[in-house]
Amino acid sequence: MFDHKGKVAIVTGGAQGIGRGITDVLAENGATVCIADISKKHGNQAVKDIESIGGKAIFVEADFVKSDSPKKVVEECVDILGRLDILVNNVGIQPPSSYKNVEDTTEEMWDAVINVNLKSYFLMSKYSIPHMKKSGKGIIINVSSVQGLQSQRLVPPYAASKGAVISLTRQMSLDYIKSNIRVNTINPGTFNTPMVRTSITGDIEESIESFGKDIPIGRVGDPKEIGQVASFLASEASSFISGEYINVDGGIMAKGGWDAGLQGE
Repeated sequence: MFDHKGKVAIVTGGAQGIGRGITDVLAENGATVCIADISKKHGNQAVKDIESIGGKAIFVEADFVKSDSPKKVVEECVDILGRLDILVNNVGIQPPSSYKNVEDTTEEMWDAVINVNLKSYFLMSKYSIPHMKKSGKGIIINVSSVQGLQSQRLVPPYAASKGAVISLTRQMSLDYIKSNIRVNTINPGTFNTPMVRTSITGDIEESIESFGKDIPIGRVGDPKEIGQVASFLASEASSFISGEYINVDGGIMAKGGWDAGLQGE
């Protein structure tokens, strides 16, 4: 367990899936969490659940397709909570309708995925860093994907966005390490999340089990396992780590990626 008492964290897309796992672990370890998410229902429920175990959290509604959302989120969270120590850029979309090749991908779909998965990370960081500088230190954690390293078929905007996040992490680390702001990336593999479940066209539980069989560890991940890594990167235990990525994938990248059967071949 890592101690985040007295720290304030923003988690984008923090009401569901991997974001909820990160939110829960940071709150359990003492951080006050500002959950920025498009879902009012799930955001308010997350706050209620955290408060029920003695944690502290607030919810800010945000649609990260819109480029004015990041500035509003940072301003509202800091206005209410008074400071900002940890930023977790986690929000991401991969709509089932986006599973197409470049020829068939519309410009509108490309822009939507890039705006949420990449541009929001840039803008959230842009508006968060001045507050971290005031405090004399800060942590930025970007959630990318193993698809930023090795892609699958029919995901051009998603793969492009995730690869760019890894590069952005390295670049930002160089610019802000002298300001005592560390920037790192987590690359999840396959996790049991709403995003994964909505991408399944057949039996969901059978498909989740099948995905797990292709992973060396023998199962898909639980969102809280990403939360534990995020908590580590947000702590002093990782004080000499910046500009790096950590694959949390059950060994997928160790064997070189997915089997051809899951690539649609």
